[in-house]
Amino acid sequence: MGNPPPPHSSDPQAPFRAIFLGTPALAAHVLERLIGDGAGLVRIIAVVTRPDQPRGRGLKYEPSEVAAVADHFQLPLLKPTRIRTAEFPAQLRAFAPDLLIVVAYGRILPAEVLQAARLMPINLHASLLPRHRGASPIEAAILAGDATTGVTVMRMTERMDAGPILLQRELDLAPDETQRTLKDRLADLGARAMLEALDLLRCGRLTERPQDESRATYVKPIKKEDARIDWRADAASIERMVRAYDPWPVARTSIDGTDLMLWKAQLSDATNPPAPACPPGTITALRPMLTVQCGIGTLALLEVQLGGRRRISGADFARGRRLAPGSRLGT
Repeated sequence: MGNPPPPHSSDPQAPFRAIFLGTPALAAHVLERLIGDGAGLVRIIAVVTRPDQPRGRGLKYEPSEVAAVADHFQLPLLKPTRIRTAEFPAQLRAFAPDLLIVVAYGRILPAEVLQAARLMPINLHASLLPRHRGASPIEAAILAGDATTGVTVMRMTERMDAGPILLQRELDLAPDETQRTLKDRLADLGARAMLEALDLLRCGRLTERPQDESRATYVKPIKKEDARIDWRADAASIERMVRAYDPWPVARTSIDGTDLMLWKAQLSDATNPPAPACPPGTITALRPMLTVQCGIGTLALLEVQLGGRRRISGADFARGRRLAPGSRLGT
């Protein structure tokens, strides 16, 4: 781990000493921006991330994206398997941090950890709180059909995503927004918002306001089984599902007992969806696009993939599989 740097300078213009806690790519982007663009505002004195996890087909243990950034910049790095211990808060206090900066760390931090910061623990959450509190706010915004989303910088409390708001910035969702594209956009917006909040804090102009509990909504962690399509749902909901689960866990159905992943889809009757003429999941057309009946409306499958195969157009899949109208998906 290395020896902690000396305590914070008495100079009010000296950079804040901060411990960064985070895990995935979004958090890694914010960390890189704090190290680079935020050099005059904040000094990252240590990094905390989740332990290495098995990844890929070989399930080899690999470090998180945040760990890779910490290693690149040769920062002290902690990967605790347990955080509700006496040792972990003591490790953090030994660095004498002014701030804890938390971005998608993946664990709820107990009071003993939050109190390790001299000034405050700050969290960046990828939604406009109090909407979409919880582990999957980016997917939730797409699934819900939200027109706007954004990021919230807040002072952390023990309650999940319930601390007072320090700063919020928003953006509009594109009609074809996917989880992948939205994460990239929110990572950039979040880094800028965090830098802005730190600048306001140093100037003594960072104020907080409580969240409106009556407007709070909650989202759960995404599991692979959540991506299984129920064709009884309306076509618009399924189309949002395809975008929300790209690149993981990927919306999926089945054909003849084999998994079929859906990467791109579009509403084929967006303005005036007809009443179902056949059971949901039935293929209604092959040309010009492979089209499937939903509970309300129909959905064109633009890009699909069988397990272990490459991604191809829905039309090519239908030709290669010799599908016919009346064939069923999801049975």
